[in-house]
Amino acid sequence: MAFVTKIKWVVLSVVTLSVASIIIHLSLAKLWSVNLVQYKALPILPEDFGFVLGRQVIKNKKLWGSIESLETLQPNANARSNYSVPKEHSNGFIYAKVFGGFAKIRSSIPDLVAISRLLNATLVIPEIQESTHSKGISLKFKSFSYLYNEEQFIAYLKNDVVIAKSLPESLMERRKRNEIPTFKPTSSSSLNFYLKEILPKLKKSKVIGLVIANGGALQSILPTGMAEIQRLRCRVAFHALQFRPEIQTLGRRMVHKLRALGQPFLAFHPGLLRETLAYNGCAELFQDVHTELIQHQRSRMIKEGILKDELNVDSRLRREKGLCPLMPEEVGILLRVMGYPSKTVIYLAGSETFGGQRVLIPLRSMFMNTLDRTSLCSEKELSDLVGPETPLPLNRFEPPPVKSEKELKEAWKKAGPRPRPLPPPPDRPIYQHEKEGWYAWITETPTEPDPSPMDLRMKAHRLLWDALDYIVSLEADAFFPGFNNDGSRWPDFSSLVMGHRLYETASFRTYRPDRKVVAKLFNMTRENLYHPKHNWTTLVQQHLNKSLTEEGLIRQSLWSKPAIFLSHPLPECSCRIDSTKTTNRVKGEDGQVLYGGEDVCPKWMKHANEAVSSEKEGVKSEYDGVADYESNDFVDESESDKNSTKSNQTPLWDQDEEMDPND
Repeated sequence: MAFVTKIKWVVLSVVTLSVASIIIHLSLAKLWSVNLVQYKALPILPEDFGFVLGRQVIKNKKLWGSIESLETLQPNANARSNYSVPKEHSNGFIYAKVFGGFAKIRSSIPDLVAISRLLNATLVIPEIQESTHSKGISLKFKSFSYLYNEEQFIAYLKNDVVIAKSLPESLMERRKRNEIPTFKPTSSSSLNFYLKEILPKLKKSKVIGLVIANGGALQSILPTGMAEIQRLRCRVAFHALQFRPEIQTLGRRMVHKLRALGQPFLAFHPGLLRETLAYNGCAELFQDVHTELIQHQRSRMIKEGILKDELNVDSRLRREKGLCPLMPEEVGILLRVMGYPSKTVIYLAGSETFGGQRVLIPLRSMFMNTLDRTSLCSEKELSDLVGPETPLPLNRFEPPPVKSEKELKEAWKKAGPRPRPLPPPPDRPIYQHEKEGWYAWITETPTEPDPSPMDLRMKAHRLLWDALDYIVSLEADAFFPGFNNDGSRWPDFSSLVMGHRLYETASFRTYRPDRKVVAKLFNMTRENLYHPKHNWTTLVQQHLNKSLTEEGLIRQSLWSKPAIFLSHPLPECSCRIDSTKTTNRVKGEDGQVLYGGEDVCPKWMKHANEAVSSEKEGVKSEYDGVADYESNDFVDESESDKNSTKSNQTPLWDQDEEMDPND
């Protein structure tokens, strides 16, 4: 009896302790849950965000300061002497259709204006094919006015070319009957092509049509005597092509919210587009279905004659040659090595990032304040920008037709001699909710389906998102490209932004990394990617700092200007404030001056620059005197690395002959 009583007391004690333990754990969990925050993306910033923070922006000169060697460059695309207004009687009309995304559109329109000036023709407002009403955009806009301010475009260029909103009725009827000569120029079309082949037909027919599909209609580098045509290109791209007021207002609001964070911000454009990745053979940098999608696109480009290369190439070798992009993870590591803290505000530009959010996860983990347009704009603001659109029919799943009993019997009779095995079970249809996403077709059919009405509408929307990102990228304190000058000679977003920043604010920090050098650097520390040695970080800092200066600008101009003039509008569209320091002229392979041949700026511009410089000297930054790069836990320093730093100060391309940055 006593033994049973002892067992009861033991059981009661255990139960009591268990209950007490549960109560204590629940109490502690409730107490600690106050400080636990579930990980989520940064929510939309409130309208009064700037007033809530109210902090002054403080810049670290080592990370955000201007580049002194480029401060003498000033924008000056005004026409020089002997530039006449357009003649009253033109040779005819030029009607153009522009295909492609944001970068191709923005690069093609200045070429059209330059051609119209060259041929003394009246330019009809170009028709942007991505934003026609057939693509499902709002009926509130026309093709050109969906993106740009049509009235501003006409008014600003009134002294350069005559621009009409539409063709005269008689010529419009001829166009509908396909009775006007049509040409398909490329970005390498020469002046002789227009003067000898197109001009006679323009004078005869009084109207010609141009179809522009590869982002340009005139060669990038023109003879020295055509400097005024180059400056006209700059006036179009940097002054006449203004976004419509709604886009500008929302873009400025986004910049204001970023400024209200109380610190400078860096804009980063990954440049991960399926088309450029396929062209350069970078499929193996991705995984799973994305590799198949890139290869499918590459196969189609080979069949269409766009690409003359093998289908299967080694992406690793392409990457080492600088033909593949810097992945967001690699860019995050480079920025951390440069000294940017994890709280740095990074604006993620680009309406489309191939690979989705998965490729951005490492960057977001390194920089917690990585924002994009969805973080800065509400759904209502974005929908108001798009305008009222007609609803599209739902893409409902249609099951395969059911065979009748007679058809089943006929199929059974034709199945072959008896005895026969039982027929296999019918294939189960893949229902709409089971599809992985927009790429699900690759598991069902070898051919890519035509874009749906919603796909066409989304392409038009991307023009607006790219326009917002373009505004923010221009205003950013620093800009870092992920993939520019990819070798395809197609215009890209980053190159246009870098050229615009070079024109307006040349001294602002714009990184111009050599992807070939960066790939070599990453191969050196692939095993210690997140804990690099001190001598490796020194090499990275040297390369990126040189990319900001004249050296990086000249190296990049050797690649960019022959492909896209707007990516390097020097020396035609800039002037240099007279200074005691002399600048050597740098020429390209064709003898054209790429840097150092700028005109001297007017005196009023020099006085204005001196006033701004005196204001800067009167403001003392709290970071003055701070070491070049603050130490952080990202860099693994050891005594041996520190001692060997001095012996490793030589840039990487000087250590290896194959790493010549001009290669």
